[in-house]
Amino acid sequence: MSQQSKIVIKNFSFYYDSTQALRDINLDIRSQEIFVIFGPARSGKTTLLKSLNRLTDLIFGTRHTGTIFLDGLDIYDPKISLTHLRRRVGMVFDLPTPLPLSIFENVAYGPKLKGTMQKRRLNEIVEKALRSAVLWEEVKDRLHASALRLSGGQQQRLCIARILALEPEVLLLDEPCSGLDPISTASIEETLNQLKKEYTIILIPHNVQQASRVADRAAFFLNGELVEEGPVYKIFTRPRDKRTEDYVTGKFG
Repeated sequence: MSQQSKIVIKNFSFYYDSTQALRDINLDIRSQEIFVIFGPARSGKTTLLKSLNRLTDLIFGTRHTGTIFLDGLDIYDPKISLTHLRRRVGMVFDLPTPLPLSIFENVAYGPKLKGTMQKRRLNEIVEKALRSAVLWEEVKDRLHASALRLSGGQQQRLCIARILALEPEVLLLDEPCSGLDPISTASIEETLNQLKKEYTIILIPHNVQQASRVADRAAFFLNGELVEEGPVYKIFTRPRDKRTEDYVTGKFG
């Protein structure tokens, strides 16, 4: 596995008006790994995830100090194209939100916006994205049926495929299994393990057990602070900080 840093977060603090959501975060995330950010509610996890592709820019009254680098490039540099950044760093939310279109059109939507109109090329992109999201075998015979008729777990994998069709480098996932049954959750986790061969994946897990199952490395957040981070087996079996130990053993949270 490549040990190169894909994302470097430096002295990053974030504020909603006068409320501080993140405090002086320093973190390196490597290429082709599943990096999990976990902790109780209101610990700053989603704020950090949304900062990685600047979705936080859409919220009025926010500000930050410090910065975030993607392949050495400062994502807060004024010359950065936000469209290009969000194409490189795609985000999947907790509730799947397929467009009210066919399965095929859901996945082809982004490439079409980018100007890809050739039918053969679109077919290739859609098939590749659905295969990468481990959904192709389940839907290949009904690509022109409504995406809204898929199960919850299939809809979530379709949303992952929709992001993959834009050929990102980093995938951000905010509790992608929160509304799903155990079988669908297992499918998503299997998908993530396949995807990390090609992508850097940053995941807020549904629960501590999921973090321990899928992560290569993990970071524990509490009240906007990064308490500790490291290889997942160390965080879960030999945490350095008592607060991490209390959380992973269920004493609070």
